Amino acid sequence: MVSGRWIAWAGLLSLLLVGACGDGGRPVWKTDAAKPAPVDGYLTPPRVLSARSGPTGIAISGLAAPGAPVRLGEPTGDMHPGQADSGGQWTIVVPPAAGLRLFGVAMIVEGQTVQAEGYVAVAPDGRTAMLRAGAGALVVSPASRRPLILALDFDRDGAAMISGIGTVGAEIGLRLDHTAAGGTTIDRQGRYSFALSRPITPATHELEMSGEGGETVVVVATDRPPALDRPFRAARLPNAWRIDWMTPGGGAQTTLLFDTPAPESR
Repeated sequence: MVSGRWIAWAGLLSLLLVGACGDGGRPVWKTDAAKPAPVDGYLTPPRVLSARSGPTGIAISGLAAPGAPVRLGEPTGDMHPGQADSGGQWTIVVPPAAGLRLFGVAMIVEGQTVQAEGYVAVAPDGRTAMLRAGAGALVVSPASRRPLILALDFDRDGAAMISGIGTVGAEIGLRLDHTAAGGTTIDRQGRYSFALSRPITPATHELEMSGEGGETVVVVATDRPPALDRPFRAARLPNAWRIDWMTPGGGAQTTLLFDTPAPESR
């Protein structure tokens, strides 16, 4: 049975949401554009670039259309309003919390609500990622020369996406339990995200990403997403945050946000 809280969240989504990184310490999903702008009538959605934990809460910052009202919405129905400045930058401080939270992000431009391209997950320490239905998570992180695995997404059928950061233009390859499972070229943002070449089974797996700059290995348990009676469920694992969440289409997806060593900057 679907809970009343889920119904409230779904109603909020209909108004606010639908389903979005670098040199030095800049966020890896930050693009070359200084601010969202119309392209052939299309407004670039608002983006979250960072989250900083402080004594009064977590300051979530990002980009939107200059001067646009910006809102963060929680499954509880709580709204956190803000406004972008003349350069499109905005910051909204949300109260501290013991666990990981999910937010929907939207801006209002000339009476039109423009939604972000995903749900923003914010951990208590300020770690931030954009969760995207049917795609890999975009994790805010400093750049790294070594290829790092930042997130793994999978669904109940075992279809999986892996994402992270590394050297711009480098060819990288993934080995799943010592067998090749896909690869790609790191984009000009220093990011990668690609689908595994075969389904991932419910078990404990070793993921090894290698390429220019070195390699990274993580060990992960990939139990299937449970039936959800709420918008999301988050749990702290030894080496990751696990988020089981309901997509806008009503499906279930699991995102693992891995702990990582300090990135090796160029």
